[in-house]
Formats: sequence, C-alpha cells, structure tokens
Amino acid sequence: MLSTRTRTDLDQTLKDNPVTINRRNVLQSSIAAAAALCGPRVFAKEAAALNDSTASSVPSYLQDVAKQYADNPRQAALDWFRGAEFGLFVHYGLYSLLGRHEWVMIKEKIRVKEYAKLADRYTAENFDADFITDMALDAGMKYVNITTRHHDSFCLFDSKYTDFKSTNTPAKRDLVGELAEQCRSKGLGFFLYYSHGRDWRHPHAPNNWGWGGSARPKYDPPEDFYASGKEHDLQIYVEFMKNQITELLSNYGPIAGIWLDGHATPASRRNKMHEFKLQELYDHIHSMQPQVLVSYKQGLLGTEDFKAPERHWKGKSEVPLEICDTLQPHGWGYMKTDDGKHKTADQVMEMLAKAKSMNANLLLNTGPLPDGSIHPEDRATLQEVGKRRRA
Repeated sequence: MLSTRTRTDLDQTLKDNPVTINRRNVLQSSIAAAAALCGPRVFAKEAAALNDSTASSVPSYLQDVAKQYADNPRQAALDWFRGAEFGLFVHYGLYSLLGRHEWVMIKEKIRVKEYAKLADRYTAENFDADFITDMALDAGMKYVNITTRHHDSFCLFDSKYTDFKSTNTPAKRDLVGELAEQCRSKGLGFFLYYSHGRDWRHPHAPNNWGWGGSARPKYDPPEDFYASGKEHDLQIYVEFMKNQITELLSNYGPIAGIWLDGHATPASRRNKMHEFKLQELYDHIHSMQPQVLVSYKQGLLGTEDFKAPERHWKGKSEVPLEICDTLQPHGWGYMKTDDGKHKTADQVMEMLAKAKSMNANLLLNTGPLPDGSIHPEDRATLQEVGKRRRA
C-alpha cells in the first residue's frame, strides 16, 4: 500500500532536504506572505504574472533555467543536465519477481508464454512513487529514470498497443504515471528508459541471435510465438516502438529524456541500421517535446543529445555524459543472491567523485524487490549519501 506522511514527517523532510524547495516555490511563498500582511490587491498582479509566466510553460525541473527555456528549450535542458550530477535509475518489472536479474528470460531460455505467466503474480503492492522520489531528493538527486519497458516487452504504463502491461495485472496500476506525477510535483526531471532494438516477445522484433545482437533467446526448438521467414516484418516493430514512445510523450506531462537501450541489436546490423529509422524517431521526439533529451547508451548515430554508457567507460564525449552504475554488485534488476552485498555509502561517494572528474552525471540504479519496495540496503546507503552531501 502507498505510505501516508504526517505533517511532522514532511516538515522534517523539508528541513533536512532543502533541495526540494526550488526558487519558484520560495518566490511564490514570499509573495503570499507579503500579500497576507499588506492586503491581497498589492501583490495580486505580481502573483498572477509569476504563475502565468512559469507554471504552465516551463517544466518544474527546469525552473532554474526558465529564461533560457523561453529562447531554446533543448539548450536549457542541456544546461540543466550538465549540472544535475546525480540521478536515480529504477529497474522494475516481471523479472523482479524471480530475483535473478533482468536478463533472466534470455539467460534461462524461458519460453514466451511461460514467462508471461509472471504477470498473474505482479501486484507491485509496495511500489511507492512518493517514497521513491523523496528518497531521491534526500540523496541530492535531480532526476529519476524508470524502465517503462524492458527487453521482455512488459510495460509499466497503460499502452493501447499491447496487453502485456502492468494495468492488466493484479496491480492494475500505471507505475509510470504515478512516478511522473510525483516527479512533476517535486521538481525532479523524469527520464524514460525504453528498450529499443531488443525485444524478446514482439513477433516482429529483430530476430538475430546470440550475445552480439541479443535480440532474442535462441530456443530449441524455435519459438513459434515469433514471426519468421517472409512473415517477419521489422517495420511493424519499428512502428510499434514509435507509437509507444508517442504515448509516453503524450500522456505523462513534460519528460526530461528518452533513454533508449538495446544498442547491440541495431549496431550489429550496421549495413541495415537505416531500417530502424532512428533519426526519424529522434526528430519525432523533439517535435513533440522540444526539451526532451535523447540518448542511446554510448551513442549510435552521433546525433544523440547525451551519452549514457555503463560503469567503466573510458571514452571521450563531445556531448553531455552520464555514467550509469548499480547499487547491487552488478545486476540492474533485483538479484536475491546479492542480498547483503549492495554498495555502501563510501563506494557511492567514490563513484560520484569519479563521475565528477569526468564531467559526467552518475545515474545510480536500484532494483526494487518483487513487491516494488526499495531494497533496505539501498535505502540506507542513499540516506547516508544524502547526509554526507549536505554536510
């Protein structure tokens, strides 16, 4: 169940965590206080002007770059992103129920229909977007990124293009929508992870095999759920992905970024990569919400807004850089065998320092438990990191 907070808890959170109060909130509070003392007519116009100029047009997470946003939304977003430093990554899905990594379907060659049965057990009863965003703010994070749809093709949002989604499970919840609302109300940037070239369910997804492309498990005998031969049409899948990304940009308010994953699949088809229509997709994203930043891991076309490589990347970047890493020893989705081995505050502080030395942000991942709650080791670590960063 979602948690409820007392006024005392909230007051203490604000006291301990001043980052949650942005400049706009302070200014509005000042105007309100002055109006109470001097009478409503004195400050009515000023308050109305403030609300009109900022509330409707500038996303909450970009209030500090509102002036730049008026001239160039994407440049304002890039300026904000360069100074963001720290973000929270959340890998949560059906794989979390098994506690054996988000690649469990391909690693254990679980058949499509068998894997789909996990949806009958998916309750997300303790997934708490309010708590997750408070935890991020308390740690000094400026944005949150969630797996809207991972390689297993299960969606954490209510898409009309698939029935394989959280709203069709016992949870009956749109987790992306819940997190979007909390990020928007608290001034956090909201990034959307989306598995692009790699899909282990859709009949028309890329059908190359093996670790290089990793597009699908190599079942023996072959999986009859997939289209094959002349029946296989990659363009059906390309259109499916564009339609879902359009939904994400249409239904969840201002989005800070679209974070595409599955780099190896289109990259392994270099001579046919144009079939994925990536630049067309990037342009479509920017036409819908001009402030949205697009990444495709370490870069695929070279036209991405930022790079987001994993862990030990040592290259150079001509665009803003984000290093993503895990609070578990290595896995992104929850791994039960890693209980007791999660990273400490000391390790996270070292990771932050290293990212800063590279002029990069750190996107730090937590893999919620099967019920959606944040692992207690991760909660404790991030709480300590927040205390040290405020000291």
